[in-house]
Amino acid sequence: MFPSLSRLLLHVLTSIILLGIASAQTPASDVVVDTDVTVTMRDGVNLATDVYRPAGDVAKLPVILTRSPYNKSGSKKHGEYFASHGYVFVAQDTRGRYASEGVWHWMTDDGLDGVDCAKWIIAQPWSDGKIGMIGTSYVGGTQHAMALANAPGLATVIPVDAVSNGGVQSMRNAGAFEMRFWNWIMLNGGKGSNAAQDPGSEAVLKEMADNRLSYIANLPLRKGGTPLKLAPEYEDWLINAMRHGANDVFWAQNNIIDHTEDYKDMPVYLVGGWYDSWAGNTTTNFRALTPVLKSDVYLIMGPWIHGQQAKSTHGMADFGDKAAIADELAWRLEWYDHALKGKANSVGKTAPFATKVRYFTMGKGDGRKTDKGLLFHGGEWHDSTVWPPVGVKPTPFYFGTDGALSTKQQQGKSSYTFDPKLPVPTIGGNISSGDGIMLQGAWDQRGGPHVWNWTQPLPLSSRNDILVFQTEPLTEDLEVTGELEVKLWVSSDCMDTDFTAKLVDVYPPSTDWPGGFDLNIADGICRARFRDSLKEEKMMEPGKIYPLTVRLYPTSNVFKKGHHIRVDISSSNFPRFDVNPNTGESLQQHRRVKTATNSIHHDAEHFSHIVLPVMKR
Repeated sequence: MFPSLSRLLLHVLTSIILLGIASAQTPASDVVVDTDVTVTMRDGVNLATDVYRPAGDVAKLPVILTRSPYNKSGSKKHGEYFASHGYVFVAQDTRGRYASEGVWHWMTDDGLDGVDCAKWIIAQPWSDGKIGMIGTSYVGGTQHAMALANAPGLATVIPVDAVSNGGVQSMRNAGAFEMRFWNWIMLNGGKGSNAAQDPGSEAVLKEMADNRLSYIANLPLRKGGTPLKLAPEYEDWLINAMRHGANDVFWAQNNIIDHTEDYKDMPVYLVGGWYDSWAGNTTTNFRALTPVLKSDVYLIMGPWIHGQQAKSTHGMADFGDKAAIADELAWRLEWYDHALKGKANSVGKTAPFATKVRYFTMGKGDGRKTDKGLLFHGGEWHDSTVWPPVGVKPTPFYFGTDGALSTKQQQGKSSYTFDPKLPVPTIGGNISSGDGIMLQGAWDQRGGPHVWNWTQPLPLSSRNDILVFQTEPLTEDLEVTGELEVKLWVSSDCMDTDFTAKLVDVYPPSTDWPGGFDLNIADGICRARFRDSLKEEKMMEPGKIYPLTVRLYPTSNVFKKGHHIRVDISSSNFPRFDVNPNTGESLQQHRRVKTATNSIHHDAEHFSHIVLPVMKR
């Protein structure tokens, strides 16, 4: 209580000193800002809120709302923009973060808090009763939380790369834990938190964050064993999240898949990227909500990493200028004007709103090295009314001996040794909150000083704990667009282990890339104890063969003539996912690790393969 109160008083005093009054004009003289307005929740907790309004006497207006754990003062640009375009903009610090009182919990308060915030908004004299929401990632998740809570006045949402379905993919991923949330807690437990109000605790937590690479080498995390104990709500959530593999009530918040009937019926615009950490859930939510909501549901998927829709280069790849959304605010304004003000504009008529689905197909570039030293992978936009688009044919490509990958079934078995002490390093992929421990996006699957746990200039394909399966050079372009799955028949000498899969576009050697370029397209994992169900654990019998599915993130990519399609199979991808100790102990409570001998079976009865959604245009 006292840290929250002192935090609020500090922000109020700062506002008085800097502004002189609670309401002041910004440099944009047509906008007025009310800072640190108190909005009281049903349990008496006060949340700090900024309100941006057009200056002068204006009619009641629709509201654009953002609820964020990242400091509402960072919304100034958005606030001034939308207020100058005929909206009231409301920015609120979520519970227990920055200037708001209360104790932070991972999003579980954001449904009810969002409802109370909405009730307050529609009761204000400047509100016309309609609310649209804006925000990315966690802030996109607060939109889903309010939609599932049926918040009054909520009339449209644009969840970008948004938190959802955490027990299925992107937080727990088929039973594995996505380590970016370990990183998020390590970085945010001492920033904007209750603990950070004490200078001494803040300094200790910052030191912990600065030494994350040392802490990540000493998992599992145990209660009271690290400075994170100074921020107990963050420590408690992380320990529970890392131990809780089953998709049950623990992950109920923002579970859209199982609760589509609770989602408010209103226009929804889902935004994602092929290299975003929530890509799989973004397309899944479109498929789940479209048949349920009477209102329009739109989807756009670009070649983007997390929250970077305004850029056309991601990782080591350049996708061409058209890949970027040039004016992100104007793009959103077009949607709000249609959904909240009823304006007849480009929505439903012209790009990017011509049809319900717009997606970017990567891989149409010439593969040259750009002036910035990037691979020009290129691509182009396509429109569709459904996802996956019409014309896609699921096509199995089978794994074979000597690393063959073809449409013909193969014979044999491939085995490898997985040592949890030497996990396969992560090089790019569907990453967010990876600051300092992971690279985002498209990368040559080769080590170097940019990869802290694979500093040698060696390709991942050289490791003997990765099974590499690849096609012969393609005789014609092959487009893959849609959802991706790898169907495996596996065995192990351990009770539990992981199986990972990665789809790679292999560029042949060229003048610009003498060693070729192994471009990661999508990846995934399955923890064997969750092979049959995400809700119930079932250990393996050593030596017994089991079917298992690895769900990769979706994509749209052209594998050009002369390239190889490659699939890497292994049992780790670290620190993208936590490492399985192979002992069968309770998740993240192990004291031992065990080296596993794992096998992939590919014969007439056990035809392990990847299902590629091949597009015929």
